[in-house]
Amino acid sequence: MLRNTVVQTDTDRPKEPELLEVVSTTTDGVTVVTATGEIDHGSVGCLVRALEPGGIGERPRVIVDMERVTFIDSSGINVLLAAHRDLGAAGGWLRLANTSAYVLRTLQIVGIDTLVPCCGSLHEALTA
Repeated sequence: MLRNTVVQTDTDRPKEPELLEVVSTTTDGVTVVTATGEIDHGSVGCLVRALEPGGIGERPRVIVDMERVTFIDSSGINVLLAAHRDLGAAGGWLRLANTSAYVLRTLQIVGIDTLVPCCGSLHEALTA
């Protein structure tokens, strides 16, 4: 007689979403926005504020370091697209750096990588 046994682990339970933490630094006129956690509908507010061209400078050049981003949904994608548009209109640019394979794949599926340079490292984004 066959019996099915269901084993439930912590990975089977719904996880609490990771809070998004955003830290901005400026070096040589380039703002580096380091994001940590999940970029989704409930967390994008701090990223929107960090990417507003008016608070960055006359010629806003921004790199979003996404090394510690574990998830991005359509809300996050829309924020990046709006930032790309707004920074470009202000005479600046947006680049993404250190994007994990999972997050990069999401960006590639929707085509953001064809609009916004996705660099393999922060150094590469700074020197591109």
